[in-house]
Amino acid sequence: MNQGLIITIDGPSGVGKGTVAKSVAKELALAYLDTGAMYRAVALQVKRNPINIDNDTELLSLLNNTEIGIVNNQDNVLVITLNNEDITDKIRSPEISRISSDVATKRLVRKKLVELQREIGLNGNIVVEGRDMGTYVFPEATFKFYLDATLEERALRRRKQLMENNINIDLDNMTKEIELRDKQDKGRLESPLHPAPNAVIIDTTNLNADEVTNRIITEVKVSK
Repeated sequence: MNQGLIITIDGPSGVGKGTVAKSVAKELALAYLDTGAMYRAVALQVKRNPINIDNDTELLSLLNNTEIGIVNNQDNVLVITLNNEDITDKIRSPEISRISSDVATKRLVRKKLVELQREIGLNGNIVVEGRDMGTYVFPEATFKFYLDATLEERALRRRKQLMENNINIDLDNMTKEIELRDKQDKGRLESPLHPAPNAVIIDTTNLNADEVTNRIITEVKVSK
């Protein structure tokens, strides 16, 4: 697949992919795509229209009535829509995270969303973040990065993010949720979470978002 500049940033839950990816995109004047938000959009659709996600017929029917939109507005802020409704602020709760981790294991869901992700990235000049961007969705990406951090640090970061959005959760519960998500992400049959063979792996445990952003930008500029 011929493509322009694509930077992939993968990693587990709570590692700070979103913050870093947005900063990298802004600094390099590129578009930004949060693929995790797409799975969260499907999760919200499932919450609103309860189905047995293990039943392919029910799941396919739901997906056929699910239109997801991803746009960067004039301030380069990502806006996510579900059937033309802005759901950007409705998909960050722990409940949606749990549903999202379940729907992300389903082949039909991944097929639909991967097709959309590749369509969005077709022209390049984009930073995409997720869990299988460099390994599966964009295997020929120009630059690939994989962010990691300790479970404890990721739980602290995710809890802080939720509390900033007025969602309170106990740190122990947050840690358990992320640990469970790790097992699901790494153990699923469809595109399990792991670094691409040629990815630059960055341990962000003792780094802040600006330091990680600068590391990625330096790698990109040196290699161009």
